[in-house]
Order: sequence, then structure tokens, then C-alpha cells
Amino acid sequence: MSWLESQNLRVLERFLDLSSMRQTLVSTNIANVDTPGYHTRDVDFRGELQRAIDNDAPDQMSPFVMPVRGLLARPDGNNVNPERESLLLAQVQLQFKAAAAILKAQFAEINTAIREGQ
Repeated sequence: MSWLESQNLRVLERFLDLSSMRQTLVSTNIANVDTPGYHTRDVDFRGELQRAIDNDAPDQMSPFVMPVRGLLARPDGNNVNPERESLLLAQVQLQFKAAAAILKAQFAEINTAIREGQ
């Protein structure tokens, strides 16, 4: 089995997918900071990543999006905390960049192996 078909690549791919989805959710939360009744949503990032590592339901690519519990709601029912969302956005961006760098390094190794084999 090649590295291109490995569990490592599938987990890294899932990590990037989840990071991208989480960035979209966090951005949506920030965009709805003034929407009455809006509730902050997120994905169980660690749980979904663990599923990918355990190879559970590999065909199911849609993670479970859920409301975030335990946040203080304003009188209009909105519970978006801009500070929390800004920190999450920065965290997700760093995670995505790190995963992309790992992927780039892996493909650089494959490229080097191909060039040296010529």
C-alpha cells in the first residue's frame, strides 16, 4: 500500500475537512452575533477526528453540527460570544496551516523519492 492510500492521508484529509468546516461555522457564528435567537454552533472536532483515526464510518463525511451549550445568552436569546469565536477562528486557522504544512512535507518527500529514483 502506498502512502497516498494510507490511513495517515485519510486522517489528514479529514483533519483538513473538519478544520475548513469549523472555520465556516465559526465565521457564521460571528456573522450572526446580532441575530436575535441565534445559537452558537460547532462540530465535535476531537470526536470526529477520533472517528477518522478509528476508521469508523469512513463513507460518512458529514460531521454532526451541534449547538454549543453553556454559553450565556443575551436577553434576545443570542449566545454568540465574539471573543470566544475570534479565539476559535485563530486556532482553526493555525490548525489548518499546520496540517497543510504536514501534507506539503509529505508530498515533498514523495517528490524527492521520485526524482532520486530516475
